[in-house]
Amino acid sequence: MKPFTGCLKLLQSMLAATAVISMAWIVPGNSADFAQNLVTAIQDVAKKAIPSVVHVEVTEKQSVTNPLLPFQDDPFFQYFFGKPGKIPKTLEREVTGLGSGIIMDSRGHILTNSHVVNGATKMTVVLPDGRKYSDGSVKVIGVDAKTDVAVIQITTGETFPYADFGDSDKVDVGQWVVAIGHPRGLDQTVTHGIISAKHRRGISDPSSYQDFLQTDAAINPGNSGGPLLNLNGQVIGVNAAIMSESGGFEGIGFATPSNMALRVARQLISSGKVERGYLGLTIQNLTPELAGSFGAGDAKGVLVANVMKNGPSEKAGIRRGDIIVAYDGKPVGDPDEFRNEMAAAPIGHTVALTVLRDSGSKEIEVKVSSDREQGKALLSSVTDRYGVEVKPMEKKDAKKYGLGDGNGVVVARVEASGVFDKAGIESGDIILQIDSKTIGDIDEFGEVLSTRPPKSKIVLTVVDHRTRNASIVRLAAP
Repeated sequence: MKPFTGCLKLLQSMLAATAVISMAWIVPGNSADFAQNLVTAIQDVAKKAIPSVVHVEVTEKQSVTNPLLPFQDDPFFQYFFGKPGKIPKTLEREVTGLGSGIIMDSRGHILTNSHVVNGATKMTVVLPDGRKYSDGSVKVIGVDAKTDVAVIQITTGETFPYADFGDSDKVDVGQWVVAIGHPRGLDQTVTHGIISAKHRRGISDPSSYQDFLQTDAAINPGNSGGPLLNLNGQVIGVNAAIMSESGGFEGIGFATPSNMALRVARQLISSGKVERGYLGLTIQNLTPELAGSFGAGDAKGVLVANVMKNGPSEKAGIRRGDIIVAYDGKPVGDPDEFRNEMAAAPIGHTVALTVLRDSGSKEIEVKVSSDREQGKALLSSVTDRYGVEVKPMEKKDAKKYGLGDGNGVVVARVEASGVFDKAGIESGDIILQIDSKTIGDIDEFGEVLSTRPPKSKIVLTVVDHRTRNASIVRLAAP
């Protein structure tokens, strides 16, 4: 009987210890005043964060192709409806959208997604306490499509409750998180999950500055712009996207890390636009085959595909074909990671690049310039490489071809025997997309084409300036 009694006492002690741990659970790294009971942890986060989470309603005007346009000269159509005369090529419609936002400070600055507010003609912000602001009392401070971050502000001069932001660099995979937002218009919805992965890139746009946190916390349409929080009640991400075949939550959601979102938001507040670091080079992934061909063995890093003429890297001595293996002493993993590091570098700061060249290693210091110089350099590089010059799409051109504002660039000049000339593209044609990516301006055109590795296949959607018909044109990067 004694062994049994001893086992029973041991079991009772273990159960008691488990109960104590579960009822007096402390979140690692929490401040002393935020010790949490496991039963009420998410409840405490919700109480702390909900006052700073807002509901954003937007109305956007869109130009769409008139569905009757193809039938205006059809005899069958005219027999039943008469000759309609000149049918407008486009129709205007209003689209209403929903999103969320995070109050950043007492002055009413609100952090949200650029895809929530960009292009909005009307906007209404609703606070959890029922206060509603619209029309002249809400304005867009700035948007940055490359990180899907935007800042709007309630301009009434009132004082507002605001969120507490945490350090997203300290987030770990498996960490519990809470999402708050307005999915499908259901205000102050709270869901929970974990961090499923970090550094997810190229999810919605391979050429943008993405570095998402992945989570399985339920995120649905309307959650966009809302916070992803740790169990301290601190914002560690801004919910931005989901991966779904159904259009609803399937366990794969993405949030912009708070450190990146705040860095962009503060620039938008101070100047209305974002300035990023620029080194004047384009890079590509270093495959084992490429590493072998350059005599670099099993080296990890990125390959310099092109160096901009008179750019910071050329002046410092970086060459095409160099393999960059470290950035300020930190190993380089892939092109997206390196590009984000470049973008975050302070303007005027000098960075050290460790490169492999001719079977040797050397460190080269490069002075970081502003990406405001990048646009001209990229377009010049594209002209030299592809034999094409483009100009912005003007409103009269968009109206003439039945296109929406901000879609496409106009071909200004095509060099004889260049790849665009050989593909049949002429001056006056309009380039709408490159590899299914809609081109909004000439800087985006230059950035997308300049990053294409040599001999890679490129698919263009082009509107012929003579027939006004769109077609697919294929060519290979030189």
